[in-house]
Amino acid sequence: MSQIVTGSKSIASLSRAFLRLGWCGFWAQLIVGAAPVFLMGYLFLFARSPGPRAGFALVEYLTVASLLVLAFTTVWAFSYTRIGLRLADPVREVKFKRLINAAWTGIVASTFGIVLSIVVMLIEVAHLLFYFLSTPQGGVPVIQTTGEAAASWVSAVDMLSLTALLLALSAELMMLVISQWLLFRTILVSATSSAATSDSVLPAEGSPGEVERE
Repeated sequence: MSQIVTGSKSIASLSRAFLRLGWCGFWAQLIVGAAPVFLMGYLFLFARSPGPRAGFALVEYLTVASLLVLAFTTVWAFSYTRIGLRLADPVREVKFKRLINAAWTGIVASTFGIVLSIVVMLIEVAHLLFYFLSTPQGGVPVIQTTGEAAASWVSAVDMLSLTALLLALSAELMMLVISQWLLFRTILVSATSSAATSDSVLPAEGSPGEVERE
């Protein structure tokens, strides 16, 4: 695609969109994403439960991968703000293709994080459901004990990973919406700019080329 013509109103609007949405996505993911990082850190370091409620190793790896993707999308949201500043600079030229690729990277990364979070949540919920169905339906005590009885109890610690993944999922959904909106705005401005450029190079009525053909 052709390079952006700096100084137009549409480019200025696109610059503000990247700048504002980039900061919104960055701070939202930084604030919301800090909670699952602390929760999962506490879970891995201090709250590992022995017995039948011990988590699967695959779940732990997928959870760590989901948090790493969340960290990447947070950094990528910050990169949107840098793109907005470059678009606001009348000296520098940025290609539409790079803007579209940046938005697509945010979409793919946030979608991957959402899929990871959903898979881990499904595994954890299925694990809890199987455990509750295997016990008498009168109820299961939800306090934590010590000794041999601890293997038959469910505690609040079992909900830490689900809470962390739910928060991470919310942050990734926010990043997905922001990236999709920026992709839409970029494609719209690109189409408008391409149409304006093609109209400007059309031969005028009565041009020398037309006179010679006549």
